[in-house]
Amino acid sequence: MATSLVLTVIGSDQPGLVEALSRVVAENGGSWEGSRMARLAGCFAGILEVRVPQNRATSLCTALRELEGQGLRVVVEDASSDEATEPYRVLQLELVGQDRPGIIHDISSALAVLGVNVVELATECSSAPMSGETLFNATARLHLPFSLPLAELSETLEKIAADLMVDISLDESEGDPTGD
Repeated sequence: MATSLVLTVIGSDQPGLVEALSRVVAENGGSWEGSRMARLAGCFAGILEVRVPQNRATSLCTALRELEGQGLRVVVEDASSDEATEPYRVLQLELVGQDRPGIIHDISSALAVLGVNVVELATECSSAPMSGETLFNATARLHLPFSLPLAELSETLEKIAADLMVDISLDESEGDPTGD
C-alpha cells in the first residue's frame, strides 16, 4: 500500500535543490506525482505530492529533514485520507487590475463566505504596457458547490470588482464536475 505525502519546501535559491530533493525521494522508493515550484524574492519555494510505499514513509521523512543541512527546509503532511467531498463545478477565475494591498484578501474572503474552495492560485505583478503602472494578475481554479448558484457567485464578484476597480472573469472549466 502507498502513502501520499504533500511536501512544502523553501530555501535560499541555489543550483541543485531540485536534484537533492528528487534524489531523496527516489532513494526512498518514492514517486514524484505533481509539483509547483518557483523562485520568489531570492528564495526557492514549492509544494509537491509524493507517493511512497507505506513501509518507506518514515525513512523518507527522516531523509527529507536531513536536507536542512543543504539549506532546504521541508514540511511533510500525510495526505492519505479518503475524505468524501461535496460535489462541485470547476471554475477558472481571472483577475487583472492595478496593484494594491488586499486584493487577494477581499476575493478570498468572499469565496470563503460562499463556501467556494480555492484549489489553485497563481499571482504575479507586471508593468502595464503603456503607463508602466504595476498590474496585478491572478488566476485561480475554484470548486463551486452545486448548492451555490453560479449567478450568486458572479454577482458577488462583480460587486468586489467594481469596488477594487479590477476586471474579473469566471469560466466553467473542463474537469470532473462531480468532485470525485
